[in-house]
Amino acid sequence: MQMLSPETAMNLMQTSQVKDLNNIQIKDKKNMEEVARDFEAVFIGEMIKPMFEGIETDDIFGGGKGEEIFRGMMLQEYGKEIASKNITGIQTQVMNKLIEIQADKTQQEQTSAIQNNAVIDAEFSEKIVTKERNI
Repeated sequence: MQMLSPETAMNLMQTSQVKDLNNIQIKDKKNMEEVARDFEAVFIGEMIKPMFEGIETDDIFGGGKGEEIFRGMMLQEYGKEIASKNITGIQTQVMNKLIEIQADKTQQEQTSAIQNNAVIDAEFSEKIVTKERNI
């Protein structure tokens, strides 16, 4: 079984704390942009991590768990900085997908509401007809 690096474990823990997008509604554009930017930052941080794996540290002033943790934090900040510029296009694609998910969910809710109203109307009409027959 392969062990996760501390940085990957931290990133997975942070992303797992985000709620399932299918169970929440992101109602305003700013929140969608923030979610898309955060996703891009984590993604870029993970993509640039291999660039730093081969760099050896100076034993006198570096190394150990402290540098491992701070290197992970540095990579997260690099990811955030790159994501803030929106130069990769990932953020735009994530935004489009979030909008699509939101539109599908809204359409499903509207369809469900229409179907529920049709059932209620049918039941109400049936009760009226039954009352008229009894009169």
